Amino acid sequence: MTVNKSIVIACGVVCLAFAALAFVAGAQTPGRQPVRVAAAPVAESAKAPNAPTAAATVADSGRQLVVREQYNYGGVGRRDPFVSLMNTEELRPLYQDLKLVAVAWDPLGRNSVAVLRDVTSKLQYRVKVGQEIGRMRVASIGPKSVLFGIEEFGYSRQETLAMSDSTKVRTQ
Repeated sequence: MTVNKSIVIACGVVCLAFAALAFVAGAQTPGRQPVRVAAAPVAESAKAPNAPTAAATVADSGRQLVVREQYNYGGVGRRDPFVSLMNTEELRPLYQDLKLVAVAWDPLGRNSVAVLRDVTSKLQYRVKVGQEIGRMRVASIGPKSVLFGIEEFGYSRQETLAMSDSTKVRTQ
C-alpha cells in the first residue's frame, strides 16, 4: 500500500497548525493581569440625545471590565445619513451621453437655442446660454456647436459639443 505524498504533506501542515494554536493558547497564561478599560460614569440626565454612551459589562472571570461605545441616532424628522446627498437626476445627463440635434442660432447671441438629445434615455433638452443641465452650464451657442462649462470634483473644464455632419454618405 502506497501513501500519496500530498496526503502526508497535508497531514503535516494540519499538525503544525494545531501545534501553533496550542502554543499561542499556552502563551496566554491566566496569571497575567488583563488590561482594564473603564469610562467615567455619565448621569442619564446629562446625556445628549445623540451622544455616545458607554456600556460596561463584567466578564465571567469577574476581574475584566469591558467597555463598549454605543451610539443612538434619533432619525425621526431627519435625513438618512447613508443616502447620497446628490440625486441621480442632478448627475444626469452626462456630457458623453449628449448629442447636438439642432441649433436655432441668433447672430447677436441673445436668443440662440440648442436642442440636445440624451442617447441613453432618449430625453430631449432645449437649452439657452447660461442654463444649467445636470452639472453643466451652457457657456455659448454657435451655429453648429454648444460650449459647456463643466464643474466636477472641484475642477472646471470646458467641452464643445458639435453637430455631426449630416451630408456624409453612410456606408453599411
